[in-house]
Formats: sequence, C-alpha cells, structure tokens
Amino acid sequence: MKKIALLLALVVIALLAWVLFRSSDVVITVNGEPLTGPVRVAAEGWGLLVTVVAMFCAAILLAFVFAGIGLIVLGVLVLAGLLLAWLAFPFLVPLLAPLFLVWLFVAATRGSGSGRR
Repeated sequence: MKKIALLLALVVIALLAWVLFRSSDVVITVNGEPLTGPVRVAAEGWGLLVTVVAMFCAAILLAFVFAGIGLIVLGVLVLAGLLLAWLAFPFLVPLLAPLFLVWLFVAATRGSGSGRR
C-alpha cells in the first residue's frame, strides 16, 4: 500500500511540474503589456497554488458529504433488508422476538459492566 501511495504522489508531482513548465494560453496584461519572465512564472504559480487549495477544499467537502450520504443509504438498505426478511419469513417472528429480548438483556448487562474495566 505504501508503494502505491508513493507512486501516486510521484505521479501528482510529475503532473504539477508538467503544468508549471508548460506555457499556458492565458496572457496576463498589466498596463497593456503582457507579463514576461519571472513575473509571469510567479503569477502562474500563484494561480496553481490557489487551484490546488480549492481542489483540496472541494475534496474534503465531498468526503464529508459522501460519508454522510453513505451512512444514510446503508441505514436504508439495512431497514429494507430487515423488512424483506420479515415479509419472506413471517414464521420466524415468534422465534425472533424472544431472541431479541435475550439480546437486549445481554447487551444491557455487558454495557453496565464494561465501565469498570
């Protein structure tokens, strides 16, 4: 896994270097004169930096949004599965009700005892 992460980091660095050294079609003009030399490289570098920060912010936002949506979808799928199991095997309900009560009792007794450890 570390080798894959290192490889991906090298690919990203190579892509950033390619973007930095490639001349863009955008021309920045100040007082009617296009920027040239080191000033142009600095201006393009700031643009790249702003783009990278914006992409990281968007990635973090999407990670939280998709994680929240994923939990909601997972909960809906579990409830739908329980409903389908209940409809497909209604004869198991009299057996599952006492088992559920036993499970609640065991969970309650284990929950109160775990605080002393």
